[in-house]
Amino acid sequence: MRRALLFACALLALPLAQAAELQPFSASYTADWKQLPMSGTAERNLTKEANGTWKLSFKASMMIASLTEESTLTLDKDTLLPQSYHFERGGLGKAKKADLDFDWNTKMVTGTDRGDAVKLPLNRGMVDKSTYQLALQHDVAAGKKSMSYQVVDDGEVDTYDFRVLGSEKVDTKAGQIDAIKVERVRDPTQSKRITVLWFAKDWDYLLVRLQQVETDGKEYNIMLLDGTVNGKAVKGS
Repeated sequence: MRRALLFACALLALPLAQAAELQPFSASYTADWKQLPMSGTAERNLTKEANGTWKLSFKASMMIASLTEESTLTLDKDTLLPQSYHFERGGLGKAKKADLDFDWNTKMVTGTDRGDAVKLPLNRGMVDKSTYQLALQHDVAAGKKSMSYQVVDDGEVDTYDFRVLGSEKVDTKAGQIDAIKVERVRDPTQSKRITVLWFAKDWDYLLVRLQQVETDGKEYNIMLLDGTVNGKAVKGS
């Protein structure tokens, strides 16, 4: 469950596949763990700050767990540049906290993860565990069928691969949404975990559903309750 909640909250610093035009959004979700008698809520928001930076945040809470994830980033022409990353989890297994700073002048990532110091060379090809989700959203919108991202994860740089599976309708509290279905690609000899995401075609490819199945068969889902994109309420058919 901890890994599933982590992902829900979870590209040469990465040029988007088309001219990037970030749209502010706000979305609320239900969060359910099928094998346990519990449910919760989650919120995901993208806002533009007064200084021109963007803030991407994710918050989730269940009866026994809470998670907060926040990134600040800038848009340089068609490139997303992470500036800072904060992650905090409590109440579920081991608590975790991470804070990272992306310094594009010194080309270094510095900070702490679980109390351990992080110091990595910052190459144009690295993003944090929140910013890559925004790049994925826009690459799907651009029609890409496979995507790969270099992500700072647990003090190291890991590769996240995804592929588009096709179109599918998703029934939500906001109505039936036409979506693009995407899965994370993993080496089956290394991990049997399954992660699938659905992005709304008509709403700037907002995330409307996420499903994760752990190696032991336990399943975690978040599903859209309501949302807005650039101030307009999300509505399905």
